[in-house]
Amino acid sequence: MMYGFYGDNFIGSGFMGFFGFIIMIAFWAAVIWVIIRIVQEASGSRKTGKSAIRILEERYAKGEIDKEEFKSRKHDLES
Repeated sequence: MMYGFYGDNFIGSGFMGFFGFIIMIAFWAAVIWVIIRIVQEASGSRKTGKSAIRILEERYAKGEIDKEEFKSRKHDLES
């Protein structure tokens, strides 16, 4: 009779049973995170820097473009 010494632990048996489970979860979380980042980079869904309209507004505020050009370019960007 073993009195439940084998297999009664939460996951696995012994010291590494629970910590092995935690390490496995951390490993798979990291793998999933890397896959998500690769997909985001490939699809260009991450926002990098300023939006085009924001840059256009800054150029208009600095006086680099006039009102007509600002309206024309903004219309092009929004459509």
